[in-house]
Amino acid sequence: MNKINDLNRIKVVLTEKHLTSKWLAEQLGKSTCTISKWCSQKSQPDLQTIDKIAKLLDVKRSDLIAD
Repeated sequence: MNKINDLNRIKVVLTEKHLTSKWLAEQLGKSTCTISKWCSQKSQPDLQTIDKIAKLLDVKRSDLIAD
């Protein structure tokens, strides 16, 4: 069961795809610190960014958002 603050699954999907947060940062033009905050649930990307991440990872938006 997810903690209430676990709103995104970016870290899980990156792991499943054998990709790194550094790779994602480079693709999005964001800092690795920003991606780290998303992966650790300290902050959340906006929905437009979620859509970009979904496209990069070839998954649906819903695959990146926790139930």
